[in-house]
Amino acid sequence: MIPVNILVVDDEVHIVELIQFNLEINGYNVITAYDGMNALDKIKTNSFDLIILDIMLPRIDGLEICRFLRNDKRNKDVPIIMLTAKAEETDKIYGLEIGADDYVTKPFSIKELLARVKALLRRVEKKNTEGGSIELKNIVIDKNKHIVTVKDNELDLTLKEFEVLRVLAENRGKVLTRDFLLNNVWGYDYFGETRTVDVHIRHLRKKIEKYDKNKEYIQTIRGVGYKIR
Repeated sequence: MIPVNILVVDDEVHIVELIQFNLEINGYNVITAYDGMNALDKIKTNSFDLIILDIMLPRIDGLEICRFLRNDKRNKDVPIIMLTAKAEETDKIYGLEIGADDYVTKPFSIKELLARVKALLRRVEKKNTEGGSIELKNIVIDKNKHIVTVKDNELDLTLKEFEVLRVLAENRGKVLTRDFLLNNVWGYDYFGETRTVDVHIRHLRKKIEKYDKNKEYIQTIRGVGYKIR
């Protein structure tokens, strides 16, 4: 069985030790870091299947690391769980918008964190085994390679942008609510945080329209959500 490598980044030693202990007894291989610079060094020299990342870190904060990961070709699809003491809605939204896959607020239940780790890894495994491609006029979505092309031009999409487009395309003709997209792309019910869906749709449209000016691919259904015709 191929080991699952998880990076845990937090400046609180007891939290890192708690998470590491519980992950390791569940069979995961764990590497730790206690500040942002050390975390980046380990990211550049190792391959990880998932990263648990605190926001408030010395030297380089977790948001900057998240941003780096989503702009790095090798690591842009690595799942990220943000771990932070901040509980304000705006902080959660910002973390999700820049590419975090999940968000856990301190103090947290270790059982809940483990459940989220397992759920996120299952989603990634499922996506990796789902094959085929979807064609939408000038757009081709390759689900095996996680590549989207528009008129043979490859789009530089984040994992979440790819997933939003994939879910819309797989449900073409149907109106999908923002809550539906949140639940199916982010995996948890981020009630009241639907603005992050709008941000991802806006980014998707901008990237598509760079190569195809047709604005009808992703339609806004006012007061409801979005659909692809």
